[in-house]
Amino acid sequence: MKNTLLILGDQLTLENTALDAGEIGRDRVLLIEARDSGPAHKIKRVFHLAALKAFAEELRGHGWEVEHHRIGDTPAFREALRGHLQKNLPSALIAMEPNNWSQLKALEEVTAETGIPLRLTPTCQFVSPRAEFLKSAQGKKRLLMESHYRRMRQELGVLMLSDGEPEGGAWNFDSENRKTVRDWKKDGAPNPPRPLTSQRPQDPIVLEAIAEVNRWFPNDPGRAEDFWLPHTREGALKLLEEFVGKRLVLFGDYQDLMLLDSPTMFHSIIAAPLNLGLLLPMECIDAAIRAYRDGRAPIAAVEGFVRQIIGWREFVNGVYWLKMPDYLASNSLEATRPLPDFFYSGDTSMNCLRSVIGEVRDTAYNHHIQRLMILGNFLLLAGIDPQQSHDWFLEMYIDAHEWVMAANVLGMALHADGGFMATKPYAASAAYISKMSNYCTGCTYDPAKKTGPGACPFNLLYWDFYDRHADRFASNPRTSMMVNSWKKRPEPEREKIRNEARRFLDGLVSK
Repeated sequence: MKNTLLILGDQLTLENTALDAGEIGRDRVLLIEARDSGPAHKIKRVFHLAALKAFAEELRGHGWEVEHHRIGDTPAFREALRGHLQKNLPSALIAMEPNNWSQLKALEEVTAETGIPLRLTPTCQFVSPRAEFLKSAQGKKRLLMESHYRRMRQELGVLMLSDGEPEGGAWNFDSENRKTVRDWKKDGAPNPPRPLTSQRPQDPIVLEAIAEVNRWFPNDPGRAEDFWLPHTREGALKLLEEFVGKRLVLFGDYQDLMLLDSPTMFHSIIAAPLNLGLLLPMECIDAAIRAYRDGRAPIAAVEGFVRQIIGWREFVNGVYWLKMPDYLASNSLEATRPLPDFFYSGDTSMNCLRSVIGEVRDTAYNHHIQRLMILGNFLLLAGIDPQQSHDWFLEMYIDAHEWVMAANVLGMALHADGGFMATKPYAASAAYISKMSNYCTGCTYDPAKKTGPGACPFNLLYWDFYDRHADRFASNPRTSMMVNSWKKRPEPEREKIRNEARRFLDGLVSK
């Protein structure tokens, strides 16, 4: 009897180990488009649908028999999978380790219901085996990304010298990768390339996906017609090549910089195709290291890029699988305020938030500092419900998957996991935003004003946050200085900040 090789929608690579476990001419590949995933940005939906359709054609071109359930065939993933198993009664359902907990549970439950054996093969989309990460984390109260990153560098021999020391004399070059707006101007304001989000591919598969998204998901945010990313392996490789050849050289310097009307800056924009399997981690790292060896990119830029992939990406995936399923309910700061309506409309007088939300609404993309230090920072300081916040990130970003957003949003941005992911909250006042962006120019609010008319809400919310959580953060070596500074202020000044922060928060409108 035939096996069924299930390829999930975020595992679109010929290196998929489920394919290695099958045989062309004997086994059948199953691909499922479904409509039960919850709300999502239309651009994100087009990307997922177009990539899956293109991959189905690629598989057939390699000789595989493919059963492709189209989005109009059935509304639910489980329903389509159950129907296939009951009709075909394969010897086994073979799938690569799912990237998300809900996918794993669905496979386990449907195969148990139908009596079809489930065989899981190791994932090829991450460098560190899942079981190995979980074993290394057992019994630890807190994990450090830096320790994980150094171990990965050593095991893989990435940017390492023969004597076991890191190339360039340092494990990371963070201090060289934090240029500010002032530095950018001093450097002659290097002009970022035309935003990649302005591209509009007209591939027939994309046009079909656009039509289907508009038909089945008319009320989701965004415009399907504004889809802009490559949806094939070939296109993803060209995107990687373009980054390495044109933007990597300045990526390190300006990776934390935020500029109006420059959503993609010098970033790689490969997260979405990487998370879908169109690219694999080590080929991205190897491409960047070749640029360094050829003298086309400095060590600081290349190391920063490498750290994002085998450091941060692998780490958040490991934390996700270590902490699930309870991690999604994390709320150690007891934040309960509803998500403000302007996170969808962009209708706010705060220029930084209006600009960043406008970009994600139009493109389904922001770079990582915009997400962390503008959006995440506001959600943290304002005490917005972490589950609503997580769901918004998952809905709006083209590269978002549950395994990505859980640790990034709940752990890093919102400190909702009690500090397991990050030793201190990523809280910042308007001074940081003014230093690292040009959003404050022309804004209704003055980043230098702490209280009174025209004071930036980030200043009010920053100190109000440490007032509300003083007991929690007073003993933390990385936050005790802020708590002590707050406590030393005269009580009338503190009460003024509390009152102004409360008035601002009470003015937020939520459905």
